Amino acid sequence: MRNAALILGIIAGIVGMIVGIASFGYTEFINWSGGWQGVAEQVDHVGRIRTVSLLAPLLAIAGGAMARSRPMVAGLSLIVSAAGMYWGFGFNAFTMFPIAMAGLGGALALGAKQPDEH
Repeated sequence: MRNAALILGIIAGIVGMIVGIASFGYTEFINWSGGWQGVAEQVDHVGRIRTVSLLAPLLAIAGGAMARSRPMVAGLSLIVSAAGMYWGFGFNAFTMFPIAMAGLGGALALGAKQPDEH
């Protein structure tokens, strides 16, 4: 279970980084260009998007990396990452996989037995 949490956390973090880079880049581009009425407008919570774009993928990767040695901390980190992505980006076609992978990885890490069963 801890190996599965490790893999899911790292994959969720990488996909979350792609979503985060696109989201952060969009907010920065709209600030730079001023946006276009009805076509591309600034989001309501720029600070939230930018914060979640950085922190949620980092928490997922760190949680995945810790899954084998510290499964409880890793599980909490992965669940906080999933909740942060949901809060910052919402649930849509681009975020459903990183949110689901981080959440499942967190549940698996929390349910892992010490030591591993063979």
